[in-house]
Amino acid sequence: MTPGDNGASTPEDDDPFGYLYADGQANGAQPPSGGYGYPNSVSRVRTVGERQYGQQQGATYGQQVPQQGTYGRPSAHYAAPETLPGGAPPAPQQSYGGSGGGRGRGPNTKGLLIGAIAVVAAVVIGIGVAMIGGDDSKDKDTGNQAGSSPTATESSEPSPSASAGSEDKTMEPMEAEGKTLLLSPGVVTAADVPGAQSGGGVYINGLNQPGASVTWTVNGVPEDGVYTLFALYSTAGEDQSMTLTVNGKVFGSKLSMKNYAKAADGDFAKGWTKTYAWPSLTKGTNTISVSCGDGDKCNVLLDKLELKQGQVED
Repeated sequence: MTPGDNGASTPEDDDPFGYLYADGQANGAQPPSGGYGYPNSVSRVRTVGERQYGQQQGATYGQQVPQQGTYGRPSAHYAAPETLPGGAPPAPQQSYGGSGGGRGRGPNTKGLLIGAIAVVAAVVIGIGVAMIGGDDSKDKDTGNQAGSSPTATESSEPSPSASAGSEDKTMEPMEAEGKTLLLSPGVVTAADVPGAQSGGGVYINGLNQPGASVTWTVNGVPEDGVYTLFALYSTAGEDQSMTLTVNGKVFGSKLSMKNYAKAADGDFAKGWTKTYAWPSLTKGTNTISVSCGDGDKCNVLLDKLELKQGQVED
């Protein structure tokens, strides 16, 4: 089968590549003059350089597919969309840190720095104003308090009424010697026996007789209550006891005047000692008497009387 011959033929005679073989050439097979070597195929030979890149053309069966561009020339099949007609426009590029105006300029770091410094300065100024205002407010408050109420120093000092009340309830120890006591007839003062604590060693003698007494008028008792009466005396040998009268009433059974010093009979210089009782007194003036009553033993030398507030033993 030869090109242009439409006569009868067998399938094996339709081999388009028969010209490549000896038997095909013997049968008159010729290289194809167009298309792919098929008989009666339409040849569409295109002049070199006629095809334009970027054009869309439909491929027809038997049409040659254009090859990729040569080295250094872009291929139409792999060109970027923006290089093709009607393609997407190139995206603008943004540069950072460049100089000059325009959209390519970077962020304004200098402006941000100035803004941050301004904020810090405003905060510092606000704190300073608040501190100054707080000091002024504190001074004003202190001034108001000073004008309306006493200071701590003034308030710590007692008022006259409070001071007077406190003095009324506190009593310093009192004492009465032979010179200040009221002595009954026959009772005298002496200083022959050493050891008395009263001024000049003076003591009271002559109490060893019925009805003998000494009386003490006490002024300035601060309040009603129990007080302690001390009697300083000397005795020797046998224990003694006398009557104690407070404000005209006998207090207790007897005022004990024992020989606590253990002095021998007649040794009054060694027998100086003291005794006490806890009588109840009233506020103001009180009278206290020590006397030799019926059944008493009164062989004593009386040094002096002392009075202390409360119940004490010394």
